[in-house]
Amino acid sequence: MKRQIEIFTAGCPVCEPVVQLVKDTACENCEITVYNLSEPCESKICVKKMGEYGVKRLPAIAVNGELIGCCTNDGITKEDLIKAGIGSS
Repeated sequence: MKRQIEIFTAGCPVCEPVVQLVKDTACENCEITVYNLSEPCESKICVKKMGEYGVKRLPAIAVNGELIGCCTNDGITKEDLIKAGIGSS
């Protein structure tokens, strides 16, 4: 079963290392979508999902439709990603 990973970013020097960390940690069962909110998508799906997930700061990561715990506080670590199931088959 594919793991749906959505990354919300501002496309800035703070966000880009997190995007790369997710990509480096992900496995073949991970499907990654990056929403660069500095260039909002025409369909507005990125803004809709941001509201549904309660994204309050960037970068933020949702896995299988849920904002992961590290994105509701101060930082994202590889351990948080692995705990959320990113990188496991």
